[in-house]
Amino acid sequence: MTYSRIVGTGGYLPEKVLSNHDLEKMVETSDEWITDRTGIKKRHIAGEDETTCDLAEAAARKAIEAAGITPQDIDLIIVATTTPDQVFPSTACLLQARLDIHGCPAFDVQAVCTGFVYAMGVADNFIRTGNARTALVVGAETMSRIIDWTDRGTCVLFGDGAGAVVLQQSDEPGIMSSHLHADGSYESLLTVPYGISKNYEKVQQGEAFVKMQGNEVFKTAVRTLHRIVNETLAANNLQKSDINWLVPHQANIRIIAATAKQQETTIAEQAATTNEIAATATQISATTKELVNTIDEVAGAADRARESASEGYDNLETMESTMQNIVDAAGSIAQKFEVLNAKALNINSVVTTITKIADQTNLLSLNAAIEAEKAGEYGVGFSV
Repeated sequence: MTYSRIVGTGGYLPEKVLSNHDLEKMVETSDEWITDRTGIKKRHIAGEDETTCDLAEAAARKAIEAAGITPQDIDLIIVATTTPDQVFPSTACLLQARLDIHGCPAFDVQAVCTGFVYAMGVADNFIRTGNARTALVVGAETMSRIIDWTDRGTCVLFGDGAGAVVLQQSDEPGIMSSHLHADGSYESLLTVPYGISKNYEKVQQGEAFVKMQGNEVFKTAVRTLHRIVNETLAANNLQKSDINWLVPHQANIRIIAATAKQQETTIAEQAATTNEIAATATQISATTKELVNTIDEVAGAADRARESASEGYDNLETMESTMQNIVDAAGSIAQKFEVLNAKALNINSVVTTITKIADQTNLLSLNAAIEAEKAGEYGVGFSV
């Protein structure tokens, strides 16, 4: 069976940084207010002469270098963006020209927040069906161009940047499955209500900005992400305990924390792991003490053997018995070293587990903030 695997990644952020303290001077907000509700401290903003394709190219070249290939090895280019350089040609075609690639399919995917996931899913299917061998997938946005910088409900959330991956054909699973969904009935929750063929005068007047109903986006995002996680696990016969990392395409830490809570990571699981570590440590301590005692026995036996030798081997039977004790004790040491080694391996496994729990605990510690949600709070844009 044919799969696709990520063989190289790259990213790019514009040099200009806009901090929460900078936003305090622009709208009625504060660093504390933004951090508490989103976890965001700063965002990167494209320069006046920087375009989405500029960002995409920088990320793409890093991904190509990381993959150890040349641009000419690429036979599919997909760019996920909702802020293209031009109406047409597509940003993917503009990127194709910059990379000096000719002839392969190149097109944009416009799915906003989940655009990169959509693009990955499309590229994965191209490779699985044999229509491509090496795909370049880029997510790039200059969201700052469609943000109303007087609206504190949206301007604190968005920034500019690009990420890229190179996917290659493989006989072993890389991407195990993709699960894509949409629901157009939620249009009004997160939208730019103006465009080329609708209310174009607003575009001409420079008023085509993002509009968002924060509370409703938050609820929909948490509910939907939880459902998609369960769907993906079930499709691959996996349990929640099999997952080391859940990486949402999400800038709002309250949504991430709420999703962690929905995934039922409990304190009881952490306590069980801690108890396991304590028990293993106790066993190793006991084994170490036994080993020390056995070494002492060997040392005593050796001393007795030397004493017997110094007496001219007056008692040969005693010496033979003593030497046998040494052999037996040495065998016991070897066995105890094997036990100690096994328990050391067990400790390594448990440490891996506790690291995973620690990551989950960091998310769970934010649950109190989620429960305190009030009218007027908001989440970041999200669609699946």
